[in-house]
Amino acid sequence: MTIKRGLGRVALLLLGVSVLAQAARASEPTVVPEQPPFAAQGKITYVPRDSILEFKALPEYREPEWVTEKFVKTGKLPPVAERLPKEPMVFKTGNMPDGIGVYGDTFRNVIGGRPEGWNYSAGQAQGWGGIDIAMSECLTRTSPLFQVQAKDMEPLPNLAKSWEWSKDGHDLTMHLIEGAKWSDGYPFDSEDVMFYWEDNVLDPNVTPLNGASPETFGAGTMLKAIDKYTVAWTFKDAFPRQYLYSMAYGAFCPGPSHILKTKHPKYNKDMTYEQYKNGWPADFMNIPVMGAWVPVSYRPDDIIVLRRNPYYWKVDEAGNQLPYLDEVHYKLSTWADRDVQTVAGSSDFSALEQPENFVESLKRSAEETAPARLAFGPRVIGYNLFMNFSANGWGEPDERAQAIRELNRNVDFRKAITMAIDRKALGNSLVKGPFTAIYPGGLSSANSFYDRKSTVYYPFDLQGAKALLAKAGLKDTDGDGFVNFPPDKQGGKDVEIVMLGDSEYTTDKTLTEGVVGQMEKLGIRVILKSLEGKQISAAAGSGRWDWMVARNSASLVSTVQDTPELAALGPHTSFQHHAPESGELDLMPFEQQLANIVNEFIASNDDGARVELMKQYQKISTENINSVGLTEYPGAVIVNKRFTNIPVGAPILMFNWAPDSLIPERMFVPQDKQGDYELFKESLPGKPGVGEGPVN
Repeated sequence: MTIKRGLGRVALLLLGVSVLAQAARASEPTVVPEQPPFAAQGKITYVPRDSILEFKALPEYREPEWVTEKFVKTGKLPPVAERLPKEPMVFKTGNMPDGIGVYGDTFRNVIGGRPEGWNYSAGQAQGWGGIDIAMSECLTRTSPLFQVQAKDMEPLPNLAKSWEWSKDGHDLTMHLIEGAKWSDGYPFDSEDVMFYWEDNVLDPNVTPLNGASPETFGAGTMLKAIDKYTVAWTFKDAFPRQYLYSMAYGAFCPGPSHILKTKHPKYNKDMTYEQYKNGWPADFMNIPVMGAWVPVSYRPDDIIVLRRNPYYWKVDEAGNQLPYLDEVHYKLSTWADRDVQTVAGSSDFSALEQPENFVESLKRSAEETAPARLAFGPRVIGYNLFMNFSANGWGEPDERAQAIRELNRNVDFRKAITMAIDRKALGNSLVKGPFTAIYPGGLSSANSFYDRKSTVYYPFDLQGAKALLAKAGLKDTDGDGFVNFPPDKQGGKDVEIVMLGDSEYTTDKTLTEGVVGQMEKLGIRVILKSLEGKQISAAAGSGRWDWMVARNSASLVSTVQDTPELAALGPHTSFQHHAPESGELDLMPFEQQLANIVNEFIASNDDGARVELMKQYQKISTENINSVGLTEYPGAVIVNKRFTNIPVGAPILMFNWAPDSLIPERMFVPQDKQGDYELFKESLPGKPGVGEGPVN
């Protein structure tokens, strides 16, 4: 009996040691778990970059028959071959999921925005939801790159058909598409490019839409015109390839200089900058564009109608002038109504981003009579808890805020926070099922530079997290359930953190409230400050915040878009660590490592080396908890079943938003599925002006 009791005690002792060992192991960092399979998720087929498009002349060209009959044969338009550039952009059939298309039908959209006017160059919004993408073209294009692997990554040519670097990498010569025309038939050339650069980007009185500034293209960067179809960039750094991405939507999309110059104060002394910005209001129709469709009708709070651009400069391999679709509608409603109408079949497209709507939308789309299909892409939507790392004055913090920032810079404190996050519970609070995945922070798992084995994960371990808080000097000394500062800090008060969150979206509200509850279990009091979009952006930029929950930006999803945001390369590149007015950054050692890696990534011209650099970035970022990842899930593109040539796995946001990832100029509706939705059948854009509608 004694022996048995002794063995029992030994067994219990060993069991206790085993439990302690397991707990210790649970607190150790490990590789992030593999994501759960999701049957509804489209798998991207990766292709070589040069398999998507090319520029070349074709033996013959075609257009819709009604354009030829009603406009060309009556002398209202030149023949299509004369309207196209010398070498148009040609989309390759092999990259078109359903091949060569047919003409006709309407692309119906519902949006929550309202158009301010058509002067994109001076900052006027067209209403969002894809309108500006339908109308605008930029020097380069990035949205189709979701199907290109990291080792082959570079922006696609667009208005700039090719470019080459000088030997030292400081000069970039760009060749513009030769012979392309605006939708009113006026030639596009380097004058349009230089007007956008000199009189909009560089002019301190003008702020283009999406905020393009001289710094967007690198401090000290210069641009000059060599001839009508050649421009030359000069950069301070060698081979700064990230600026090629900045030349895509929406930072370098030139406007029609032959129209815009008429009201710019530099060229018209009777005009003010306010008059220049607002000179082309929403009821000004047929504004010349380089995009596939032109605005021809606007009814306030009702609808915007766009018709095909007869001078559009892209074709398919059969020589058919694009776009295939003749008309595009934007019904002016609410963003929430967009999902509802698309699922119901009265709209043709929506980007499903709110996970609380996933299950019901999937059920509806699975019905045989459902008019729309859901195409889930990769898990590109991720949320992070960001901490303010500046400890030397950014935002003029008071004594409490300064003490919190010093905690944010303590690695044991950051480890405690990330270990106290129950990511499975957070994901399930949004939607149950295989949608959400554990996301520890850092690069998105959908990023082509992402490497799971380089991603460090601190598993959920509440007791281990509490031990780390104690190690950081934080204990509950007054017995109220919340940890206190040491007596020599803040007089031993409770640790109290103010966290910013977006009040406009249910997902954001659910996540922020979840973080508050989980931090309470840890013993950290978090006070949620919910703000609307513009307010939260202003608060973030001011530096007056402790923590913030925010959706990932393009830099974490693509790496090559907005690359400088990945680290504090300068006073204002990292939104969680700005320099105060003194201009001095107080970087922690790991932050300096990240900055060095990102600078090396930007300067490197070796694709293989860039892949390895991002592995290092991911390891250092996640090991040191540069941000606390919360959850990650896919978005879904909802498209009416009539439409074909929809790229498989197209994300709702990676390099750009889904309306561009779909490559809408290639989309078409088979003849036997076309509907009678056109409001201005067999018509083309008319003369630019207020109230001027389409011509038939």
